[in-house]
Amino acid sequence: MMGYRHEVIDFSAYLRRIGGAGDGPPSAESLRLLHRAHVERVPYECLEIWLDRPTSVDPAESAGRILRGRGGYCYHLNGAFSLLLQGLGYRVTRHFGGVQGNAERPAGVDGNHLVLTVSGLPTAENPGGGWLVDSGLGDALHEPLPLVEGVYRQGPFSYGLRPSEVAPGGWRFDHDPRGSFLGMDFGPESVEMTAFAGMHRHLSTSPDSGFVRVATVQRRDAAGVDILRGLVLTRVGDRENRLTVETPDDYFALLADVFGLTLDDVGPAGRAALWDRLVTAQEAWEASRS
Repeated sequence: MMGYRHEVIDFSAYLRRIGGAGDGPPSAESLRLLHRAHVERVPYECLEIWLDRPTSVDPAESAGRILRGRGGYCYHLNGAFSLLLQGLGYRVTRHFGGVQGNAERPAGVDGNHLVLTVSGLPTAENPGGGWLVDSGLGDALHEPLPLVEGVYRQGPFSYGLRPSEVAPGGWRFDHDPRGSFLGMDFGPESVEMTAFAGMHRHLSTSPDSGFVRVATVQRRDAAGVDILRGLVLTRVGDRENRLTVETPDDYFALLADVFGLTLDDVGPAGRAALWDRLVTAQEAWEASRS
């Protein structure tokens, strides 16, 4: 499976994990249902970094962690999702991508993002049958986008898709202005998961990495997105609100209630250590602002 040799994952359990949606034959509608279910039930999160538990980009490992109630970031989420889609009969391609955080940083394709496309599912609006599938963009896509240039509305957010200016033959995704990043480019070539191993090490260990600096959890739904950065919970979309978590009990209850993360495999000592790290990071952030 593109650079890794592992046992077949339990597809039935995976479908149960995301609510059993879209388990019929491959179709554009089933793909839409699978994508929606995945981003609503499997959160975008980097808490393994903050728990000092290293991960890899092996899709089977990521799928196993998802089946145990966790999430991950793009390499984990899209890696595992690609296995599920392949197992259900979809024609899936993995692509080298690059997220552009803001206008001060140039667009590029450096492999800081794993992108999926699915082909062979034409519709009246998308006769070419190609789709951008991305369960690993955090506060972005709720449903797949047709690989057709245009502007697309999903709930309260508007997205753009157009030919990439930095990846010939590839595509550029433009995020909604309220999103956490400016856009994302990806090239047309198929790549193996091993191509992301170096960048994954950087993103999970470097002091310059956003995942190392901020413990982030995000969950998309039809009406908006819930974002937990450190100890600050924000809702963007159908309503706008913000609160700061004050106690460890509130933090872990919030993880469970809002994001479905019960952290059942993290004992009292692990939870206490995680809370201490979160408080230290929050205090440092507040000090830097002042």
